[in-house]
Amino acid sequence: MAQKILITNDDGVYSTGLKAAFDSVSDLGEVTISAPAVQQSGVGRSISIFEPLRITKTDVGGIPAYAVSGTPTDSVILGIFTILKEMPDLVLSGFNIGENISTDTITTSGTIGGALEAASYGIPAIAASIQVLDEGQKFDDPRDYHRERFETGIKVVNRIALNVLKHGMPENVDLLNINIPNHAEENTPIEITRLARKVFKTDVEERHDPRGRPYYWIAGKMIKKEKEGTDVHSIMQKGHVSITPVSLDSTARIDFSEITKYL
Repeated sequence: MAQKILITNDDGVYSTGLKAAFDSVSDLGEVTISAPAVQQSGVGRSISIFEPLRITKTDVGGIPAYAVSGTPTDSVILGIFTILKEMPDLVLSGFNIGENISTDTITTSGTIGGALEAASYGIPAIAASIQVLDEGQKFDDPRDYHRERFETGIKVVNRIALNVLKHGMPENVDLLNINIPNHAEENTPIEITRLARKVFKTDVEERHDPRGRPYYWIAGKMIKKEKEGTDVHSIMQKGHVSITPVSLDSTARIDFSEITKYL
């Protein structure tokens, strides 16, 4: 029996990155696409509990897909419990247009949020993202992003997904977060990394409307230098493919007696 693979993303069902994700696993099993109908970047693992959701059948470059009127997490939940009506063997979220590195993005990225939702059911999950050199490209129409830039990522994800399907995840690993540098080639080194603490130097820009009242943009420059062994160092300084094993269990690894002094 063919393995069942569910694909989602946060750039929307018509993103070229979603088609690349399909191409990366299409030879590994029966693939179903359940993804947000529109752009949902930055929503993390948010879930729609105050409004109903709709599913629309559509296609992505001729491939059947389901467009969900919600978040990546919503798309995974409906993909599992409404569309497939069973647990898939693997969930792949991506390819996100823009790198998802550091704790900044692990908690805010919709791409990672969808993958973590799958992982919460014990489903092996992969999140895949590709670096952009121009930050503005994260906000452009994802249908226009150049297809050829995904070629290396497709090969990397195909190899990793094949092995995950064969062997399952390592113990205590719920998600593999894969980031592909912008100009990656077939021989680009692959590095196993840990999460950097930050990738954005947060800033708030104040502006004023025509009536003189202030409004605000949350912004900030990217941090491009970090410690050796982190995903930021791997992508930004070395130009390596970064793979970070992630666990859903965020409990601090300390002796609990350290907390008793606060009681």
